[in-house]
Amino acid sequence: MRLRIVQILLWAAAVLAMLAYGAMLITEDNAPPPAEQAAFRPSFSLPDAEGRLRSEAEFAGKYMLVFFGFTNCPDVCPTTLSEVAQVMDALGAQADQVQPLFISIDPERDRALGLADFTAAFHPSIIGLAGDAVQTRVAAESFHIYYERQDDPSAPDGYSMSHSPSLYLIGPDGNWLRQFSYGTRADEIVADLQARL
Repeated sequence: MRLRIVQILLWAAAVLAMLAYGAMLITEDNAPPPAEQAAFRPSFSLPDAEGRLRSEAEFAGKYMLVFFGFTNCPDVCPTTLSEVAQVMDALGAQADQVQPLFISIDPERDRALGLADFTAAFHPSIIGLAGDAVQTRVAAESFHIYYERQDDPSAPDGYSMSHSPSLYLIGPDGNWLRQFSYGTRADEIVADLQARL
């Protein structure tokens, strides 16, 4: 019952975030597309919710969809994980060739809040990873992402996290293929993956 309530709350937050994002697009000038990024080979070694150490080597031969975020995120994280859930459902039988990963940038708090329940509320295939401060920093640097704790008296525990909002696509050989900017629709991600599978 508790998981169902969490699912409903997370989906509601995702819908609100998508509406807010749509309103932002309507009122904002379209920015030029980001410059092409040079290919790189990210790596990580982080424990999952059960404490089992997971690394990129474990998922060799599969595509990985990797997102860095935190469970108290009010908009970007639930929206992106909702998109990932739609992608996995839309892939059907091909979904077993794709592994979605959620890497916590607020690991201590996220473990206490229940990382496995959080990711399962979106989709059962999403694996949540939360290391210590050093493991998290090393993984983030490997993916070239930014994150930082920011004081916010209105947020839970008096702080929030600022972070890069992209969803990373890593190939079966472990090389970075591309990243999807925040707000990329699930059908666009599915089309990209299906062209590669």
